[in-house]
Amino acid sequence: QVMLVESGGGLVQAGDFLRLSCAASGGIFSTYSMGWFRQAPGKEREFVASIGRGSGSTAYADSVKGRFTISRDDAKNTVYLQMNSLLPEDTAVYYCAAANRYYASSGRTDYAYWGQGTQVTVSS
Repeated sequence: QVMLVESGGGLVQAGDFLRLSCAASGGIFSTYSMGWFRQAPGKEREFVASIGRGSGSTAYADSVKGRFTISRDDAKNTVYLQMNSLLPEDTAVYYCAAANRYYASSGRTDYAYWGQGTQVTVSS
């Protein structure tokens, strides 16, 4: 059983940056591909970014390409999401997830383990 705990959310202004972290425990972190998803009020949970084993592959939603960067530190069992040039439409609860896959994946159903989420609010 993998446990995921997100941190780093907060209230920022448009144009600011945030760095989310997700600490994993209970599994062999390096064997999982990791992803970030987000859910805004009244909307479905959507894919944001993913990173495969060994950081060999990454994937991003079109809406965040060029602004967000996903990375992982297997020695620390942690995945990060660097979010730059934040927009009000980035406001959502951000969830970390782990998948028993080699490559990065945007498919929500590929992910077996989920964190509780961290709130990101971007004011205009």
